[in-house]
Amino acid sequence: MRVRFWGVRGSYAAPGPQTTRYGGNTSCVEIQPREGPPFILDAGTGLRRLGKIIAHAHPTGGARGHLLITHTHWDHIQGLPFFAPLYTPGNRFHIYGLRRDDRLRSILARQTAAPYFPVPLEALKADMSFRELDERAEFEVGGVRVTCAPLNHPYAAIAYRVEADGASVAYVTDTAPFGDILLDREFIATPPALGKPSPEHAERLAALRRGVVDLCRGADLVVFDTMFTRDEYRARPHWGHSAPEDGLAIVEEAGAKTLCLFHHAPDRLDEQQDAILEACRRQARHAKVIAAAEGLEIEF
Repeated sequence: MRVRFWGVRGSYAAPGPQTTRYGGNTSCVEIQPREGPPFILDAGTGLRRLGKIIAHAHPTGGARGHLLITHTHWDHIQGLPFFAPLYTPGNRFHIYGLRRDDRLRSILARQTAAPYFPVPLEALKADMSFRELDERAEFEVGGVRVTCAPLNHPYAAIAYRVEADGASVAYVTDTAPFGDILLDREFIATPPALGKPSPEHAERLAALRRGVVDLCRGADLVVFDTMFTRDEYRARPHWGHSAPEDGLAIVEEAGAKTLCLFHHAPDRLDEQQDAILEACRRQARHAKVIAAAEGLEIEF
């Protein structure tokens, strides 16, 4: 199995001279098993470059792939209209996402509907299938096992664990921690006071956290949303993102091998991200800590 990072930012793309080492594209991670098509985690702006490489390898069609969407906020789907393989007949892609009130296909189609984009989803030439998942779904495709877990994020998101070739990767983005507030389908306009949640919310938060720990149990790599510093989380707990300390606690409790800091804040400069990485490494007791960067490849 090979893991490659194509987009590592959260919220919006942030290209420029001060983000060149980590990269400025939004979320997209490719998992390539030893055999079979790739599994692509999220469709942020990083998907565009991956698509160009796939299209070059399959100029007349025949490309295959599985696209796992954590949720449909823009920074996780905005690369889809620019994914070149979707414009070539004979390519086939399976697109997965959380079941919700609106159909997955309809949600994705709306971002390319007039007047927002000139090419509607219906005009794409590739064969696309859409599969809506329960928040704790488990399934297997061609020897690759995929497991899901719900996260603490506005309007809901899911994490994925992908297992193939004797290796396992957990992809946990976007999520807030599980100790303060429960973020569900209701939009929270202003930061709520932090503190002990209601017993009902505390029970649900604890269940969410157990699910994420189980998803990460013994994983070779955990890619975790660490967009915030601790102070930034206290100022914006209702945005649905974590700090490195939160990811590290989950990874070490789960006995996972490596924590990968991910979904970097768009305004975070390379040098600032370096400092966050080093601070997290000093706090780690057992897990190895790395930071996601565009072009980073990890092989198991």
